[in-house]
Amino acid sequence: MASSSMAFQFQVSCSLHNNYEHLKTAFSSAVKLQWLKVMPHHVSKTIKNATTKTLDAIVDLAFEFVDIPLHPSQTNFAPVEELGGPAGITTIQGIIPDDFPEGVYIRNGANPLFGGLKSTKSAFGKSKQIWIEGEGMLHALYFTKKDGNCKWTVNYNNSYVETETFKQEKQKNKPSFIPIIEGDTLAVISAALFNFLRFGKIDKHVSNTNVFEHSGKLYSIAESHMPQEIDVFTLETLGHWNLSRAWNRPFTSHPKVVPGTGELVIIGMDAIKRPYIELGVISADGKKLVHRADLKLDRCPFCHDFGVTQRYNVLIDFPVTIDIMRLFQGGPLIKYDNKGYARIGVMPRYGDGDSIKWFKVEPNCTFHIFNCFEDGDDKVVVWGCRALESVLPFDNTVKDGLVHSRPYEWKLNMQTGEVVERNLTADAEFSMEVPLINANFIGLKNKFGYSQVFDFVPSSNADNMFKFGGLAKLHFEKLDKKVSSTTREIDEEVIKVEYHMFEENTFCSGAAFVPKKGGLEEDDGWIITFVHDEDTNISQVYVIDTKKFSHEPIFKITLPCRVPYGFHGAFIPVSV
Repeated sequence: MASSSMAFQFQVSCSLHNNYEHLKTAFSSAVKLQWLKVMPHHVSKTIKNATTKTLDAIVDLAFEFVDIPLHPSQTNFAPVEELGGPAGITTIQGIIPDDFPEGVYIRNGANPLFGGLKSTKSAFGKSKQIWIEGEGMLHALYFTKKDGNCKWTVNYNNSYVETETFKQEKQKNKPSFIPIIEGDTLAVISAALFNFLRFGKIDKHVSNTNVFEHSGKLYSIAESHMPQEIDVFTLETLGHWNLSRAWNRPFTSHPKVVPGTGELVIIGMDAIKRPYIELGVISADGKKLVHRADLKLDRCPFCHDFGVTQRYNVLIDFPVTIDIMRLFQGGPLIKYDNKGYARIGVMPRYGDGDSIKWFKVEPNCTFHIFNCFEDGDDKVVVWGCRALESVLPFDNTVKDGLVHSRPYEWKLNMQTGEVVERNLTADAEFSMEVPLINANFIGLKNKFGYSQVFDFVPSSNADNMFKFGGLAKLHFEKLDKKVSSTTREIDEEVIKVEYHMFEENTFCSGAAFVPKKGGLEEDDGWIITFVHDEDTNISQVYVIDTKKFSHEPIFKITLPCRVPYGFHGAFIPVSV
């Protein structure tokens, strides 16, 4: 979310959880529509259609949709059109290695319909969309070996994630959902009400933040709705993941596969009422929910990420909270309290809210973690990207110099309750976000991590639409001593970091780790990422050997069209 220095997921998508069922009774009674349920079907349908047309006419008269202009430094956040089918790649600089796996590199991101993000003006005031909104668009690069030989064929494709609300608005062929994330209180309330009465939802279901695979199926995901199943070969949206009544809320954008069992752990938020946060465990075959638990929290923290180990679920309860009712009362939807309590919870895999062991930590914002693992029988280690301020809500700016996200470690002693915290990198190092590791080591002790490197100046010039000017490789088990420039004494002991920085005005998004076929070591593989050169307006994909991290990419692929900056990506090994 791209995001999430930045402590967000970029994309972060910090889309609003549209749990409108809790508002249904209130909204319906407010307009006296409940009686339609007892009418004969054809009469009810006629009245509903007439009501919808009347409401559409009211919205058309009362609300003016206005394009939110982009500055010159924001041009690669502008949406692009769908290709309509795969396009062959003709320009590859370098050689694709023989041991590079066949598969699909796919990245999600916001790609607003109808030319870009919108704001609205009405008698109720103004409201607007924010840059992490916008319908999800998948950008995919397919790597295929011809007839099993060493000659590669590479194709690119893109496609919208067609959620229900995407189809509703596309059918109307014009902006229809009124923005509710930011704006005047009365404008936000009226927008939510009109959206609900017309569409049955208070805001769009945008699936624009991440992609993941489970049990052989590919899904697009954001916090606002259930994951959408995607045909990996065509990028067609097949519908949302239906767990029936067993799970009736969205997933967080970073579900985790349990090491050893293959189960999928999920978390779902409800910004309106308790239970605010629930945890679920889905079977390895993806067919049923085998466990569900209320975490019994007193607030709704914005849970964009969490962790798993072999035995535990690792939960983050930090003071960035999301509250729809607070929004309706004139406050911010997302609020950060830097004096509020912060804690990390360790919960047995099939535990409940009462089984969580909570560890109080220093107040902070951590939207993404590298990994969690068990260190012996009595310790759990958590590595994340931590900042002392937040990019959320959006009144903070990187110009303040406060949002500096650094790799960080929490060591939690399960026996004594003690917490040992430390920065893993020096204060003068680059700000890092969107962390990733070799996915084969999720929940297990690992040696290496990777992240995108935040570029403050271009991001500030782009009104804090985040840009990443490089990549970092972290050596968690190798120490590096930083010497003070004044005393020449050792200032702090941190881990070793390698950097791969791009040329000026070149930025990346959606970096992913590609494991080498037959690789023996954790860092046998490559980092693959979408890259855009703002000077030439050319988009490419870079592939970097993680053993030679600071060297030039081993190959670069020039894409047939511009690819806007986006959020999270993944490499899915498949025979295409």
